Amino acid sequence: MASFHSEETDHLFQALLTLQSVEECYQFFEDICTIREIESISQRLEVARLLKAGRVYTDIAAVTGASTATISRVNRCLAYGAGGYELVLQRMDTADEEGNEAE
Repeated sequence: MASFHSEETDHLFQALLTLQSVEECYQFFEDICTIREIESISQRLEVARLLKAGRVYTDIAAVTGASTATISRVNRCLAYGAGGYELVLQRMDTADEEGNEAE
């Protein structure tokens, strides 16, 4: 179990699970995070998406502005992490596919 597991962290994650729209996420994250923190998290997710798509570090750095250290860290998480990026990216792909089928 990760060292950050705590009752407070459980409450944070339970709060995230109550959000029902992108707009609600914007409202909550604007209150709880700095703009820079949101940008950093968003950048890491985009780096993960691009790595999964087979893009190379130089392309990813150019597109996202991420440092090679950040790209390397995300790549390590994709390879050896808890599977969170994989889970979210897979679900986002599935949601995109379902949205395209409905059109």
